Amino acid sequence: MNTQIFKYQQPFELESGKQLLELEIGFHTYGTLNKQRNNVVWVCHALTANSDVLDWWKGLFGENDYFNPEEHYIVCANILGSTYGTTSPLSVNPATGLPYYLTFPDYTIRDIVKAHQLLANHLGVDSIEVLLGGSLGGQQALEWSIMEPNRIKNLVLIATNARHSPWGIAFNESQRLALSADTTFYNNTPDGGSKGLKAARSIALISYRTYKTYGVTQQEQTDELHNYRAASYQNYQGQKLVNRFNAYSYWYLTKVMDSHNVGRNRQGVERALSTITAKTLVIGIKSDVLFPIEEQQYLFRQIPKAALAEIDSFYGHDGFLIDTENLTNIISSFLKTDVKGKIIDLQQTA
Repeated sequence: MNTQIFKYQQPFELESGKQLLELEIGFHTYGTLNKQRNNVVWVCHALTANSDVLDWWKGLFGENDYFNPEEHYIVCANILGSTYGTTSPLSVNPATGLPYYLTFPDYTIRDIVKAHQLLANHLGVDSIEVLLGGSLGGQQALEWSIMEPNRIKNLVLIATNARHSPWGIAFNESQRLALSADTTFYNNTPDGGSKGLKAARSIALISYRTYKTYGVTQQEQTDELHNYRAASYQNYQGQKLVNRFNAYSYWYLTKVMDSHNVGRNRQGVERALSTITAKTLVIGIKSDVLFPIEEQQYLFRQIPKAALAEIDSFYGHDGFLIDTENLTNIISSFLKTDVKGKIIDLQQTA
């Protein structure tokens, strides 16, 4: 299925006060909005994903999966600044006729959600039955549930947080240091910073998996003194991202993640979370070193109508993309449950 494009041909004001003169949003839809208009499942994707959720979240989304186009109207929008159809640093600035590159304005999670809202209006989606996302996608879903509580009925937050941590910001800054150490990053060409992007992705991978994951999957089988499996894996995964992404989008999106703070200009995080009216499921991964389980436990305690599930995953943070059978069991159980106050009985192991 090809990416659809929504063009918003008015100035798009950002939280910073700066503007994009025009905005394009790439998105995918699957299925049909029913007569009751109560079958919308909106997915917010993570850092380097795209809007084709049936491609990258197989096992949870698909023709034969829990969220399927036969029953649900599934929407996923490519996020602002990404490279898959939405206005980004490689887009042409109408004011100059040249790509933005590093003149692209800084923006935040709230700006991404504001773009989602424009698309929802365009699609005639007044009510979202299930809004969900993991990692950066969870940050978007959480923001949306605060910005527009009446539109969201059920909220599913996976491996995410209320405010990006100093630990997470440190990882992102280390990746940006890698990008800026590549002198081609300042050449303003589509492939500028490619070597830096490869190194940045290698840094990120360490936070996505765990000591145990590498110990099992990259364990040496010989006594060689070079060509280690873990080293080859880092190089392979770094190049894999270079082949499908660009350094400028990555630079800005890591900064977007750093900006995440639901309490900004809302009298603090706890006050902001207390305004959520959606029935909420928070899913944490016990082995996650990037978004530790304490961050999901905090969300569970502060959101009024919340349930908490904790997964034991071999894959660390990436478990939210891989352990789809567990996610299916947890989410389906939650959506059948009438949450009155707090429930914490949706435990799963992998």
